Amino acid sequence: MSRFIEIVEVGARDGLQNEKVVLDAADKLELIRRLDACGARRQEVVSFVNPKRVPQMAFAEEMMVDLAGTDRHSRIGLVLNERGWDRCVAAACDEANVVVCASDGFGIRNQGASVAEQVASMQAIAAKRGLAGGPPITVTVSVAFGCPFDGEVSQDQVVAIVREAAAAGVAEIALADTIGVADPWVVRKRVEAVQAVIGAIPLRMHFHDTRNTGIANAYASVEAGVTILDASVGGLGGCPFAPAATGNIGTEDLVYMLERAGFETGYDLGKLIETARWVGEKIGKAPASSLTRAGAFPA
Repeated sequence: MSRFIEIVEVGARDGLQNEKVVLDAADKLELIRRLDACGARRQEVVSFVNPKRVPQMAFAEEMMVDLAGTDRHSRIGLVLNERGWDRCVAAACDEANVVVCASDGFGIRNQGASVAEQVASMQAIAAKRGLAGGPPITVTVSVAFGCPFDGEVSQDQVVAIVREAAAAGVAEIALADTIGVADPWVVRKRVEAVQAVIGAIPLRMHFHDTRNTGIANAYASVEAGVTILDASVGGLGGCPFAPAATGNIGTEDLVYMLERAGFETGYDLGKLIETARWVGEKIGKAPASSLTRAGAFPA
């Protein structure tokens, strides 16, 4: 178990977007740089959405002025539509993470568009990149295991979207358990079903720990051959458009489990714990991750 597992840090975007305390650009930049020092090589740092709807994601362009072109670090911008793509390109992001919801109920409330409309938008973005260039595109299928409005999401629904993304020639595909309803057994089945249609395109997994299954789901993904996982420092996170949605799996918790088992991640566990406590003080609440309470072992 010595293979490398890449952890994409999403604390500065998904981690902060549902918090009541809105950090200013300087504090968000400080968080990103602290995470760089922890070993993060890919970070989702900004979201090109309307700040009136998600005020925590303001200052995207201003932040990218300071972050663009940083050696050895990939800065990812979240994109929901063609307007977001244009902003992402103009801001010189290193990657664009295009979101397609797996259910109409969530898509309409979160992005104002049905699944079919979002797939069409993703295809249009891929076509734009093919004609005019731009950063590599990753596609995240949100609510890929269950929707707070439509209920269960079937494997067929997810595979259909993934097949369209693969046909569009995207660089990476991710499945997101946006509301934390998956279990390790369904995760393994869904990973296998998706891998069967994406060929050599890398698969990334994104888990929330709403029902205390996030780390187990990450384990199941690794056992199924996945080598890229999202996580958020301190277990921060949630979605403003998903009732009762709570945080992502904590980066330090995931690093501890993987490195304890002999996998490599490239992260400094002690610095992660320090950073989780720092951002917890900034937003006025204790981190949800277990490692910030229990510490590493051996100490």
